Amino acid sequence: MLDISDDGRTWVLSGPASSYAVHVTDRDELLHLHWGPRIGLADAEALAVRPLPDYWPFESPLDGREEYPVEGGPRFARPALSVRTPERRGTEWTYEGHDTGDGELRLRFRDGDLTIRLHYRMRSSADVVERWVTLDNRGPSVEVLRADSATWTLPDRDTWRLSQLHGRWGAESRLERSALTHGEKVIGSRRGHTGHQHLPWVALDTDATEESGEVYGCALGWSGSWRIAVAQLPDARVQITGGAGYDDSGLLMLAAGESYTTPVFAGLWSDGGFGGASRAWHAYQRAYVIPDADRDRPVLFNSWEATEFDISEEQQRALAERAAAMGVELFVVDDGWFGARTSDRAGLGDWTPNPDRFPGGLKPLADHVHGLGMQFGIWVEPEMVNADSELYRAHPDWVQYQPGRKRTEFRNQLVLNLAREDVQEYLWQQLDGLLSSAPVDYVKWDFNRCFTDAGWPDDPYPQRLWVDHVHALYALLDRLRAAHPGVAFESCSGGGGRIDLGVLSRTDQVWTSDNTDPLDRLAIQHGFSQIHPARVMAAWVTDSPNAMLNQRASSLRFRFVSAMAGVLGVGGDLTKWTEEELAEARDWVALYKEIRPVVQRGDQYRLRPPEGGVSAVQYALGDETVVLAWLQAQRYGEPVPALRLRGLDPAASYECLKTGEVHRGAVLLHHGLRVGLRGDLDAAVVRLKRK
Repeated sequence: MLDISDDGRTWVLSGPASSYAVHVTDRDELLHLHWGPRIGLADAEALAVRPLPDYWPFESPLDGREEYPVEGGPRFARPALSVRTPERRGTEWTYEGHDTGDGELRLRFRDGDLTIRLHYRMRSSADVVERWVTLDNRGPSVEVLRADSATWTLPDRDTWRLSQLHGRWGAESRLERSALTHGEKVIGSRRGHTGHQHLPWVALDTDATEESGEVYGCALGWSGSWRIAVAQLPDARVQITGGAGYDDSGLLMLAAGESYTTPVFAGLWSDGGFGGASRAWHAYQRAYVIPDADRDRPVLFNSWEATEFDISEEQQRALAERAAAMGVELFVVDDGWFGARTSDRAGLGDWTPNPDRFPGGLKPLADHVHGLGMQFGIWVEPEMVNADSELYRAHPDWVQYQPGRKRTEFRNQLVLNLAREDVQEYLWQQLDGLLSSAPVDYVKWDFNRCFTDAGWPDDPYPQRLWVDHVHALYALLDRLRAAHPGVAFESCSGGGGRIDLGVLSRTDQVWTSDNTDPLDRLAIQHGFSQIHPARVMAAWVTDSPNAMLNQRASSLRFRFVSAMAGVLGVGGDLTKWTEEELAEARDWVALYKEIRPVVQRGDQYRLRPPEGGVSAVQYALGDETVVLAWLQAQRYGEPVPALRLRGLDPAASYECLKTGEVHRGAVLLHHGLRVGLRGDLDAAVVRLKRK
């Protein structure tokens, strides 16, 4: 809902529980008025007439109150917009007016030949405010050094606490909370992709718990380099500014007639604590971000950990037959099916099946997989190239590189310059041809190295490749999805290196981490759930001991229940599993299919965090509730604690589908967990249904 004052200078956007209000003064200053519980237009107009403090000359009355700070004028705070022309620097804008349409509010400002439009959208069924900016140039070229998507202003509070998700390869999305102090806290990625080190999300609170208290959260929808700065200003006011690009060294050059639109930087206010904020984010993404979110994702098998590069059609057929017998619904051939790809040293860029390994191409294997009742998927890494490849030998200038400098290789590969139109067209022809040559249902799209030598010697403004690469990636995914609407896509970047609202709007799920140890995964998945829903969180059951990372042994039960917290997959070498293990796995897969709608589409409640002892998560959808619990460690014979469930009707009765016990209202699970959790590193699944 949008309310506009009679003079057209005050606006209030409202969702189910919250409102967001801004105002333009007679001096064309755009001020933030309110973000929090619902208010009316009269409340906003009363806020708009409050005078600004008289700080000048040592502090600015605009700092901490301006809706979108620009560079120049009476400001000292971090600017969201920084532009240059040969004659001028900074921005002196005037307000031109507003317009509405397609559910948006658009505020128009002008500085000479440059038009700045601030976009706002708040859907009636969500408390998420989407904000972004469009720059239109009608004059001489303008260099855009920085164009953030939004600056968020928080209300006055005595203290704030900052939540963020940090990590590294194999240890992504770990939750960290700390007191916010004066100055700036800056997180981001200068690596060309979202990065393993931080997810582009922050949350601030004063005294929230898991299920109570105010939480303000912001999430950026951008899959390249990015930056979010959380600033506690000298008067203790807090602003959060974020957008594409990490440094202020230049995003792009806008020629006459060109425009640039920033990614969306979304914000959410919730008074339901961290859990309430998470559930609101999840519901928003399922409703407005994730493609086909109402379709449950299938159980998959991926061949990588079973075979690595040593693959053949015969071997894949054998794995597929075992996977089908287990109840798997999607069989995925990972790296090694194309070109001269017998190791990570060759073949990237040559997206045609290896004739020695797949003499008839991929179609015979795909047909066999379909005949077993499963969908068929493949792995690709289109943005990369090996120096030992037909593509690189033909086009060595197609990679990112700096003239006169060594071309750095990670994992024996270089990054293709996707900003080039000829590279874009080549990848379209290769991938469209591949998806047309065989009945492929699913593509795992990987990105296994960061930008290093991000140069483009032949371009007059080479630094634009940082932005244009991402735009080209989005355009390629959009084009492929339109041409092949039955194909699902997964975003992967050495695990969780490319997870954000931007890529999630174009893919069906994401690979959370290369770390498949089920105990480590509990903390990774706990952090992931702060912002993203289980519907997109891919999780695999792999072999024990975990050979890749820690050699830790874990029961098949624990591995399955850990992976059942998201989109279940299997990645072990099924040819080495015993008949007993295969039979047990078949039962777990069958159980997951029964609870899948609740897990992937239900409201999630984090009952106990993965900090030792018992951890547990609950999902509720309609009349059904599912609880997954894990006994991480048990000392001194301490009993398994009872868990009070959430989100249930206190007047209703719920039956445990395994034991037949009937519970009333806010169910306190105790007996069911004692039966399920016994011994170290064990796990349980408890299902309840309203009677």
